[in-house]
Amino acid sequence: MSMESADFTCGKIFPKMIKFMLPILGALVLQAMYGAVDILIVGWFGTKSGISAVSTGSNIVNLVIFTIAGLSMGITVLIGRYIGEKREDKIGRVIGGAICLFAVLSVIIAIFMLVFAKGLANLMQAPQEAVDLTVQYVRICGGGIFFIIAYNVISSIFRGMGNAKLPLIFVAIACVTNIVGDLVFVAGFNMNVAGAALATVLAQAVSVILSLIIIRKQKLPFTMRREDICFNPEIKTFVILGAPIAFQEVLTQFSFLALCAFINKLGIDASSGYGVANKIVSFIMLVPSSLMQSMSAFVAQNVGAGKEKRARQAMVTGMCTGAVIGIFIAIFAFFRGDILASIFTNDAAVVEKAAGYLKGFAPEAVVTSVLFSFIGYFNGHSNTVFVMCQGIAQTFLVRLPMSYFMSIRKNASLMQIGLAAPSATVFGILINVTFFIKLTPLRRLCLCKRFRLFKKIGRKNCQGTSDESRIADFCSSVNINLNF
Repeated sequence: MSMESADFTCGKIFPKMIKFMLPILGALVLQAMYGAVDILIVGWFGTKSGISAVSTGSNIVNLVIFTIAGLSMGITVLIGRYIGEKREDKIGRVIGGAICLFAVLSVIIAIFMLVFAKGLANLMQAPQEAVDLTVQYVRICGGGIFFIIAYNVISSIFRGMGNAKLPLIFVAIACVTNIVGDLVFVAGFNMNVAGAALATVLAQAVSVILSLIIIRKQKLPFTMRREDICFNPEIKTFVILGAPIAFQEVLTQFSFLALCAFINKLGIDASSGYGVANKIVSFIMLVPSSLMQSMSAFVAQNVGAGKEKRARQAMVTGMCTGAVIGIFIAIFAFFRGDILASIFTNDAAVVEKAAGYLKGFAPEAVVTSVLFSFIGYFNGHSNTVFVMCQGIAQTFLVRLPMSYFMSIRKNASLMQIGLAAPSATVFGILINVTFFIKLTPLRRLCLCKRFRLFKKIGRKNCQGTSDESRIADFCSSVNINLNF
């Protein structure tokens, strides 16, 4: 069975994007089921304090997961660029460097989570009856953080190559293992939160081990040698690309931690209700997240091939697709959030709180598709510093202040707190639109100077070469006439 990288630089955009996006979406659906299944099983076979503990603990663990996912996005973009530039020979060094870097990071993060679990639970203002359970969850997940990190790195590598099917297989294996583990440890052995955490780690470990076995049997579109596994200059390249994304994710997840802390102060019912709602939100965000990941790889390849116009068309296609789907999701979340919440628990107070949060959050299903399409487009262009800055702006200028203000009001409701998310996203869209409008003339000016120089040097010297076609594509994309 051969495994070839997908070529996004030709053919119809919508079918290719959907074909690539669907496996990513499937993988994210299954990945979201990790936390959902944990809450579901604990909600039915555990305790209310267990729901709160899994909610608080998973927010802490997600800080690590999303930070690593952001940093590994640099790997996705760099591999996509090398494929677009027909420089597959450099991919082996990228992967080798990634193995070394993330192995070291996993050790550091594991030690931190094991040592400071109690402090993190108190910092999150976990309800008193849920503190010890939160510590259990964080420490068990921290002990198995290597496998969680390894999965995200492996997935980023194959998405960069345009292969989204293998990550889907990997997470499917993990999801099945997690469900079985939750039923055995929580429902069978009554291990409550500890059982849910143990099942999560075991699932990731099984997924990573089996994924390595599967990869060894694939015919890869690049060669990798043992000497590639070292600290090499490619690390600096993908870290520069991924670090701004990772930093944004750190700040975003800190905002989620702060939000969780705000809500924890409102009592065990609000804490548990938010925990249930947050797992439903993870499913609502699946379409925008899959759009962003596929967009980054799609745009990176086309930028590498000099097809800027096609990259912009892909962005618009992603926005329209995500927004249409988001409308239907938003309507259901707003009007029937109680049905969704009742899947996880039969506690009426918890269901009411969860449904209230979903009412406020519902518009996010539409607007975030537009925002994430912009982010994927700019990530594919390596404009990751801007992506970081706009993420910081919307989080700390809108989402956190609004959430805090709504949480301290008299008779504060989760619906009011939930409105902070779409409000921040709309603000982020305005920033991205402004940057996009300002960037286009600058890009045209830069390219005009480049191509004037090209003509001065002598166009005849490049006739019939790949450079000529690449330059022609660039000219066409920005409406530049070479005969100036």
